Amino acid sequence: MSRSERAKSILITGASSGIGRAVAELFLAQGWQVGLLARRQAALEEVALGHVNAMVLPADVTDANAIDHAVNQFVMQAGHLDVLFNNAGIFTPAGTIDEISLDDWYASVNVNLNGMFLAARAGFRQMRRQQPQGGRIINNGSIAAHVPRPNSAPYAATKSAITGLTRSLSLDGRAFDIACGQIDIGNAETPMVVDLKARQTAAEPMAEPMQSFAVEDAARSVLHMAQLPLEANVQFMTVMATKMPYIGRG
Repeated sequence: MSRSERAKSILITGASSGIGRAVAELFLAQGWQVGLLARRQAALEEVALGHVNAMVLPADVTDANAIDHAVNQFVMQAGHLDVLFNNAGIFTPAGTIDEISLDDWYASVNVNLNGMFLAARAGFRQMRRQQPQGGRIINNGSIAAHVPRPNSAPYAATKSAITGLTRSLSLDGRAFDIACGQIDIGNAETPMVVDLKARQTAAEPMAEPMQSFAVEDAARSVLHMAQLPLEANVQFMTVMATKMPYIGRG
């Protein structure tokens, strides 16, 4: 069966909340076969409720065997893996580098970098061997890869590494019709951004409020990237709150 004759499929890591959940809900509404991957099974089942085209895949992205098993499970049901939205990530407590605990540093590297590597590895392997060959990997980077917030060395370092991973996957995937792109999302209204807003307000009550935008608009950007034919690719996309102080000079 050709790509055009069957339902499209996407596997989403970090699908239980935030950007991952918003993307999952949009793709489910669009009729895609959606694999929902995260550690919290109950939260995934909440996302999947009422959707026959959803598959709950509880797994830890830092566990290579669990990720491989989840990809295999999903493909057994969906028949094919068209898109991997490589999204799972964490933001550890803020601090200057000498204040950051080694446990927080290792946790950031393990989830934000190792976890995305392992998911990309499993997705790439499946896309390379399936027929028809090919697919798309969309890495969730961050504006922090280009312009970090103060006191966020682990997050900024790991998200900068994802840009290198994206470029490498893009290059290596060409021979197998595997496209790879990165979306850098700035201040979508997720629980993580709500928490950052609260912390900023508590620390600087007189500061200008943090600007944000609807997480559903970030999800629509992922949908645009995913719907392109494999002959076309969004290599890097930045979508952010219009008044976010990302561009300018201090």
